[in-house]
Formats: sequence, structure tokens, C-alpha cells
Amino acid sequence: MKVGNTKKKPSSKRAAVDMRPEYDFSGGVRGKYVDRYRAGTNVVLLEPDLTRAFPDSRSVNDALRALLSIATRARIKRS
Repeated sequence: MKVGNTKKKPSSKRAAVDMRPEYDFSGGVRGKYVDRYRAGTNVVLLEPDLTRAFPDSRSVNDALRALLSIATRARIKRS
């Protein structure tokens, strides 16, 4: 006796009919960013007021490293 999901997958023809014109992926490249994704690239969205204070990734990283250093020192002093 076979155990598993017995539901049929929707046909690709039906998906094409349900696809809206604005979702046209005909010019897309499959796997274009897969290597970058696997490497651990993270995207973080900043609020507008923060983008003025931190205009690029280097300034964000420097600020976060400084904050991490301060937090680490505070944790060591409490111990």
C-alpha cells in the first residue's frame, strides 16, 4: 500500500492561464542569483531616517560592530 499525498499537481497549462500579464517572467534567467544566495547574502531594508545616517553598507557595518563591541564589554563587566 502506497502512503503519501494523492492529490494531483495543477497542470502548467492552468497556471499559464491564471498568470497575470504583469507577472511576465519570459525574460527571466533561472538561478541567476543562486550562488550569491547560497553565499549568505542578506538584504536589510532601513527606514528613511536611517538611510540618511547610514548611506552605505560600510557605515552600517561599522556602527553595528561598534555597538557589538560596547555590548560585549558591558556583558563582561556584569559577570
